[in-house]
Amino acid sequence: MEIRFVVATLILTLANTAQAQKTAMEPPKVEARSEKLTAHGETREDEYYWLRERENAQVIAYLEAENDYLKAQLASTDKLQAQLAEETKARIKQTDESVPYPDNGFSYFRRTVDGLQYPIYCRTPLEKEEAVEQVLLDVNEIAAGKSYCSVNGLEVSEDTKLLAYAVDTVGRRKYTLKIRDLESGKTLSDEIADVTGNHVWANDNKTLFYVRQDPTTLRWYQIYRHVLGDDPAHDKLVFEEKDEEFSCYISKSRSRKFLLIYSEQTLSSETRYLDANNPDATPIVFQAREADHEYSVDHLNDQFYVRTNWDAANFRLMQCGEQTTGKSHWKVVEPHHDDVFLNDFDLFDNYLALEQRHHGLIRIRLRDWSTGAEHDLDFGEACYQAGTEATPVHATDWLRYSFSSMITPNSTFEYNMRTKEKKLLKQTEVLGGYDSSDYKTERLWVEARDGAKVPVSIVYRQDTPLDGTAPCLQYAYGSYGNSMEASFRSSRLNLLDRGFVYAIAHIRGGQEMGRHWYEEGKLLKKKNTFTDFIDVGRALIAKKYADPKRLYGRGGSAGGLLMGAVANMAPELYHGLIADVPFVDVVTTMLDDTIPLTTSEYDEWGNPNDPEYYAYMLSYSPYDNVREMDYPNLLVTSGLHDSQVQYWEPTKWVARLRAKKTDDNLLLLKTNMSAGHGGASGRYEQYKEIALRDAFLLFLAGISR
Repeated sequence: MEIRFVVATLILTLANTAQAQKTAMEPPKVEARSEKLTAHGETREDEYYWLRERENAQVIAYLEAENDYLKAQLASTDKLQAQLAEETKARIKQTDESVPYPDNGFSYFRRTVDGLQYPIYCRTPLEKEEAVEQVLLDVNEIAAGKSYCSVNGLEVSEDTKLLAYAVDTVGRRKYTLKIRDLESGKTLSDEIADVTGNHVWANDNKTLFYVRQDPTTLRWYQIYRHVLGDDPAHDKLVFEEKDEEFSCYISKSRSRKFLLIYSEQTLSSETRYLDANNPDATPIVFQAREADHEYSVDHLNDQFYVRTNWDAANFRLMQCGEQTTGKSHWKVVEPHHDDVFLNDFDLFDNYLALEQRHHGLIRIRLRDWSTGAEHDLDFGEACYQAGTEATPVHATDWLRYSFSSMITPNSTFEYNMRTKEKKLLKQTEVLGGYDSSDYKTERLWVEARDGAKVPVSIVYRQDTPLDGTAPCLQYAYGSYGNSMEASFRSSRLNLLDRGFVYAIAHIRGGQEMGRHWYEEGKLLKKKNTFTDFIDVGRALIAKKYADPKRLYGRGGSAGGLLMGAVANMAPELYHGLIADVPFVDVVTTMLDDTIPLTTSEYDEWGNPNDPEYYAYMLSYSPYDNVREMDYPNLLVTSGLHDSQVQYWEPTKWVARLRAKKTDDNLLLLKTNMSAGHGGASGRYEQYKEIALRDAFLLFLAGISR
């Protein structure tokens, strides 16, 4: 059945729409209990500090009351939410398979089945004429009877007989490591609780390295070695990261010859390596950590390759031998470029694939090792997302890569680096008669107030008028150097087909324009992130992409901090904001080194134990800057078991907003009581979460269908 909606609804007067559909239910009330927080001789009062008491029945009752209030306020959209969830589902092929990838004699793939919430992981032998499918893991069986289930870290041993995987049924990202015998289908007794979900097999097929987190801060800090059949209580501690600003993890090199132990913080990293054939060996430091030096390592054909920012702000690629790993021995493979950021690299026997970012977009450059000849892949669109994909086989001329744009569904290609032949292996099917020609995507450049040029990716239906009458949703993140891509989302059609314009603002704090773009949106320059977003919003109105009375914003996590800052700095600009799991209590959180992520993020936000950083963070922290004034309509989401942004941050923020705001706009808090930072784990529950957000925006925009 074709799912298409012609936007022909009557746009009601916005104020009347919101007022007419509100219920008489009073907002939840929560007790204010004064808590004095003193730093640098300054005392702040936090009247909702007590909401941190996760086990307090009053706290749980308040969260439930907020959930009930949200349901009542949006009750008129119940049918619309059900319709939106069904539309989202109807566009997605419910029984489907991922593109298989070859590895060590098998072809691996993932299947989804109509009616089932979770994927099924499978494989078939590569060389048998009549390949019999083997189910490695059916996550639906593991999730049975559970309100939340996340399975992570599926790792097959080198002899292909064992599967290690990790299960979290709370959402706190504390996993239990399990091992399945793939020949018998039985789960072994080797079960290890409270791990991270990061683990790697040694080449002896009986030794497994895994990572534990600090029980309080959840910082990844210890790597253990487990031998099958041994009591996990006696597992050997291989490495402990004692610097509280660093976290550690483990992986295996491209050659499968080495295990690589990484220690990282925001601005510095260090790698250790050990022979994967000798798991009892002591890890060796590859290059000792130095302030402001970030590097990562891979290995193939007796050579190490190093992506490094040593004398290279945008990173360069270096090479060294197995016995001479210090940076004094590194030789340049790909030099530094002032206008090109080296994002990643892939190693093949005959070719090198460089994933670079130029003018805000990814390009893939391919080099023939023998001749040095280079060429770029041609993607054929001006605004897109692309990237190399895992190709476990390095003795091949075929590169696998992904591509999508805001109008082109996710596509997987294989490209012959020698002949330049291109094969489309799969493009995600969008059901319901989707036609990309019905939509248009553009790249816009907006001049920020200090002269910086901010790229903006825009998509809308061809029949949507760009005369300043269309509602517009503006999205951004802007932290940690994470670049937001102009990729495809079929769920976005919910809004586009109802007349919305959708814009991604590639603001500073990301890395779209190179390393300097990140540096100019962090620490004592963090406010550039917020003002970039505001300047883009004003440009969208000025250039008539957005109705000035129906401009909306959305961001999550650090992007939720962005929404909170924007709500304080430019409340008149946005008719509504969606803040998903928002990091809004910046100062209090960064002063508390018992909270997960705090110590490892001083180089992102600053250390408020330093008076200069304290004052700067206090000047923009959304919670600390709530004041008596009118705010936009707000939808705030949270997860009770969130380990990244603790539930009490959005909860306290909403409570303080309720007490101080002077408007009659909506202020809604939705707490998922059985999930963490990523929201619901089952795909059908995720459709409902999408529908809630979209219904909130459509309700505000006066669009009733």
